[in-house]
Amino acid sequence: MDQKFEGTPQAEIKLDGRKLIRGDVSNDWGLRLQWQIKRDGKVIATPLARTDMEYVHDDKTPGKYEVVLQMWKYINYKKNKQGEFTESKFIDISNTVSYTI
Repeated sequence: MDQKFEGTPQAEIKLDGRKLIRGDVSNDWGLRLQWQIKRDGKVIATPLARTDMEYVHDDKTPGKYEVVLQMWKYINYKKNKQGEFTESKFIDISNTVSYTI
């Protein structure tokens, strides 16, 4: 059975203090949904976002933070020698929110 990717998933996220809030996902493929949190350009966390519409980011380490909502796009099981997927990947489905601590 083939996965059909009809439409591109989209969601809006906003920041309220240290709380990230996501809206509903349109064109939801039903695959893994996660927050991607970067500090100074490096990914530091990828907590799940499917079950909760909010995520409180408790990290108080100084730096520039960027957060985006991502969804897994499965193409196939092809992997390289390191065991990483070569075609399937996470794609950004929201606006990016930035803040500095």
